[in-house]
Amino acid sequence: MKKKKRDFDIFNLSFLDIISCGFGAVVLLVLISKTDISPIEDIEGDAKALLEQVLSLESTNSVLNDELLAAEDAAASKRLLLGRLESLSTDADQQKQTVEQQISQLEDDVAGLEAVQESLERLKTSNLSTRTTEVRDDEVGGIPVDSDYVIFIVDTSGSMLEIWDRVTKEVENIINIHPKIKGFQILNDNGTHILSAYEGKWIPDTPQRRSSVIKLFRTWKSASNSSPVEGLEVALKRYVNPNTKVSIYIFGDDYSGSSYDPVINALSNLNTNKITGAPLARVHGVGFISNYTTGRYAILMREVARRNNGTFIALSR
Repeated sequence: MKKKKRDFDIFNLSFLDIISCGFGAVVLLVLISKTDISPIEDIEGDAKALLEQVLSLESTNSVLNDELLAAEDAAASKRLLLGRLESLSTDADQQKQTVEQQISQLEDDVAGLEAVQESLERLKTSNLSTRTTEVRDDEVGGIPVDSDYVIFIVDTSGSMLEIWDRVTKEVENIINIHPKIKGFQILNDNGTHILSAYEGKWIPDTPQRRSSVIKLFRTWKSASNSSPVEGLEVALKRYVNPNTKVSIYIFGDDYSGSSYDPVINALSNLNTNKITGAPLARVHGVGFISNYTTGRYAILMREVARRNNGTFIALSR
C-alpha cells in the first residue's frame, strides 16, 4: 500500500519556538545594556578632568616659580650682605694697620723725646770746666763755618715745594755764610744730584756758579720720601773722607721714617773716623714749618746735630 506524503508547513511549532527564543534574547540584551550614558559625554568628561589637571599643574608651577624667585632674591640679598661684611672687614683691617702704625710712630716720638731729654740732662749735669775748655771754630749765628766743602741735602717732597721760595732763600743764606769754600753739592733726600754732570765731583765755588745753581734750584723738582737716609749715604760715601773738612746741611719739614734708627745708624757707620772715633763731617739741620710739619723732624735733627758736631736751626713760618 503506497504511503501518503505529508505536506511541509513552515510555521510549525518548532520554527515558532526558535523565533521566539531569538526575540527574547534581543529583548534581554536591550534590557541589560546601559542606555543612559553616551560616548560623547564620556569624552567630554575626560577632557574636563584633564583640563582641570592642567590648570592645577599650571597653578602649582606658578607657585613654585614665585617661591624660586623669592629664594633667588634671598640668595642675592645674602650675597650682597656677605660682600658688605667682607668690605667692612677689609676696612677694619686697614684701620687697624693705620692705628698700629700711628702707635709705632708715637712710640718712636716718645723714644726720641726721651733721647733729647737725656741729652739735655747730660748737658746740665756735665762739668762746667770741661765745657768751657772745648774749642769751637769760628761761627756765624751758632753755625761753624770752618769747612772747605758744603753739601746740602734737601727734602723735595710736596709739602716742601709749597714753601720752596723760603727754602731757596735759606739755601742761599747758608752758602753765603761760607765765603771761602772750595766746592759744594746739592742733593735731595733720596740722593739725587741737582747737577747730574757733577755726580761724584764737587761743584766749583765761584760767584757765577753759585748764581747759576741757585737759579736752577728755584725750579728744581725731584721725587722725595721725606727721609734723608739715602741722601746721607750718597754724601758720606762719595764726598766725605778724613782729609776733607765737610759740612752737611739737611733741610726738611718732616720725617716719614718708621723710626729714627736708620738715620742715626747710617751716620754712625759712615760718618765716624775709624781711628779717632770722631765725626768726619759736621751735620747740621734746618727745620721748616709747612702745613704738614710734625715734631718728628726736629726730634731727629737735634740728636743728629748733637752727635755730629752740628747745629739744629728751627725756622719760624
